Amino acid sequence: MEIKKNPKSNLENYSKIFMQIGLVLALFVTYAAIEKKTYDRNIGDLGSVSMNAELEEETVITERIEPVKPKTPPPPAPEKIEIVEDEKEVEETVIESTETDETEAVIIEVEEVEEVIEDVSFMIIEDVPVFPGCKGNKAELKACFSKKVQKHFSKKFDAGLPNELGLSSGRKRVFIGFKIDKSGNIVNIQARAPHPKIKSEVIKVMKQLPKMKPGRQRGKPVGVKYSIPFTLIVE
Repeated sequence: MEIKKNPKSNLENYSKIFMQIGLVLALFVTYAAIEKKTYDRNIGDLGSVSMNAELEEETVITERIEPVKPKTPPPPAPEKIEIVEDEKEVEETVIESTETDETEAVIIEVEEVEEVIEDVSFMIIEDVPVFPGCKGNKAELKACFSKKVQKHFSKKFDAGLPNELGLSSGRKRVFIGFKIDKSGNIVNIQARAPHPKIKSEVIKVMKQLPKMKPGRQRGKPVGVKYSIPFTLIVE
């Protein structure tokens, strides 16, 4: 015969209730532990301490000492003091004024300084020197002057001299420079040639140029510099 258990005595049916009661108790214990108040332990009475005392700052008092300036001794007294009596007349020095009266006429003499114009180049002269026989305007007078000088050189120069000196054949350059002074004379003749004898011949020929009408700058006669190259053909 099998013994049957009473369903009321079976504890498995109450497991859920026990679990809920356990959770409620756990939450209650946790809450009680959190809400429990604790107090600091009081260790004797140390008395009251007053913090109202102000800290006194130490102040250093400094005193400014002014440097003592040395006293300047008074100027020495004159060795002799001259006493002038009231009745004695003292000569006074009269200083004449340099100012002029409005009624007085002031005459200033100005010396005229003659303007000195240096030598001017033939290329920029206002009024070019005039070779005898040349006429026309400034450009025509310039062209005529150069043509006459070249013609004079070709006519007067000894063409056989270069061959006599034994120079190598070919073209030889000769540079000539001179000045037409304020009176129209030919002066300061300079030459550069391939041989000293040719240089001497060139200077001799240029000295034979006729007297010119002088060039003028600002209406005044001036010295005019002129230069020209020549080519000699040596056979």
